[in-house]
Amino acid sequence: MRFRVPQFIEIEDRIFGPLTFKQFIYVTGGGSLIVLCFIFLPGFIAIILAIPIGALSASLAFYRFNKRPFVLTIEAAVKYFLRNKLYVWKKDDNRGFVSESFLSTEENNTDSKTLKEKTFALGLNKETGITYETQDDEKQGSKEVTN
Repeated sequence: MRFRVPQFIEIEDRIFGPLTFKQFIYVTGGGSLIVLCFIFLPGFIAIILAIPIGALSASLAFYRFNKRPFVLTIEAAVKYFLRNKLYVWKKDDNRGFVSESFLSTEENNTDSKTLKEKTFALGLNKETGITYETQDDEKQGSKEVTN
């Protein structure tokens, strides 16, 4: 049994002559706003308002920006200007920061620890909340790991 597969599903149907339904709505909406401007406003003000209204309705109907409809570009611009602009590279998981007292305690600042061990202990405490103790600490008698 053979079925016909639709071919050009990305292309909208032409309903009103050479215009799609969306294009027809944009053109008639812009045209009706221009007619209302000429009816209710004086001539010079109506002309000043009619030019941007006509340009906007024509661009919404026919202009494509980066192969996308112009209405999507306007939507993205409005969302960009109305939303907060806080860019987070790496989210903090609300465990807080390691205090400076962690670095200044005698237990963690012994001379036997190298910078690499101190950095590892600090990172481990920041990520997991566990205090890392080296073999030198175990020799001194402090063997506890705290959460």
